[in-house]
Amino acid sequence: QVQLVESGGGLVQPGGSLRLSCAASASTGSIFSIYIMGWYRQAPGKQRELVATITSGGRKNYGDSVKGRFTISRDNAKNTVSLQMNSLTPEDTADYFCNAERVRTLFAEKDYWGQGTQVTVSS
Repeated sequence: QVQLVESGGGLVQPGGSLRLSCAASASTGSIFSIYIMGWYRQAPGKQRELVATITSGGRKNYGDSVKGRFTISRDNAKNTVSLQMNSLTPEDTADYFCNAERVRTLFAEKDYWGQGTQVTVSS
């Protein structure tokens, strides 16, 4: 089993910045590789939407609403992914979920989700 643990959410004023981090770890054995790591968000009453993803090779993809404001990065050796969020607006308020696709361990290759971390942008 693989766990994704997110950190860095909180309350920030409009125009401010936050940095989210997510670390993947295996309860038994090691993680051999993770193809895609990324972030999705879900605001109250809305569907979950893509924020940003990054492949193991470094290819990045951003949702239209965050392009130019958010930056995703990852450390393949540490199985971590981070999201630097700048110029935040109240529309960015949501629960942010870490996602890892095609996580290879000794036992399986599966996708995983974190529990979510709340980001609130408000004055």
